[in-house]
Amino acid sequence: MDNAMYVGLSRQMTLRRQMDVVANNIANQDTVGFKVEQLILEERPESPAKTLGGPAPVKFVLDTGLARDFSQGSLRTTGNSLDIAIEGEGFFQIDTADGPRYTRDGRFTLDAGARLTTQRGDPLVGDGGAILVDTQKGPLSISKDGIISQAGQRIGAIRPVQFASLSNLEKMGDGLYRNTSNVQPTPATTAQMHQGMLEGSNVNAIREITDMIEVSRAYERMARLVEQTAKLSENAIARLGKMS
Repeated sequence: MDNAMYVGLSRQMTLRRQMDVVANNIANQDTVGFKVEQLILEERPESPAKTLGGPAPVKFVLDTGLARDFSQGSLRTTGNSLDIAIEGEGFFQIDTADGPRYTRDGRFTLDAGARLTTQRGDPLVGDGGAILVDTQKGPLSISKDGIISQAGQRIGAIRPVQFASLSNLEKMGDGLYRNTSNVQPTPATTAQMHQGMLEGSNVNAIREITDMIEVSRAYERMARLVEQTAKLSENAIARLGKMS
């Protein structure tokens, strides 16, 4: 197969992957705490077996992973006293059966044991472990520095954490991230809690739709180029066959 076709096909593969990423961003524009993603592309030179006067090395375009933008999403009021939004850097720490996880999704609820948990039942970690609520003492009050009170008495505190390198966070689904490094997170001392609010995604829908159109057009152009290259190769082989 002609080197140009290899290059074209490699570019088509990355464009399809890029389209999937853009489509996922658009699908999650209303997901609480979602962070927009972008495909990381890398130009990789390879030495072909034979160039026939063509460029050497041949440069392919490959995707090497995802970059995630952790910038602040907009805050919206819900009126639910168990909804909490983080303003600034930091993550809620969640205790799961698979170990600690981290999230910006502040849709909390109470389980059967009156613990403050995520929607799937994993407890939110406070300054003393799980946060226990006395359902007989009335509603919770959460201050901007994370202090949780009931009937004027302190019952715990939310202590968000932050990471020196956000690239160490691996997405696990359900809005959760896993720390892939041995470096432990530190307290996010500048983060503020907002009770009765949630952080929306930081997806810019107009930008993502524009990117989707551009990726679609680039894919169509590349498909035509690959098709034309294939026809040229077929014609060349046919002519050589007649000459022989």
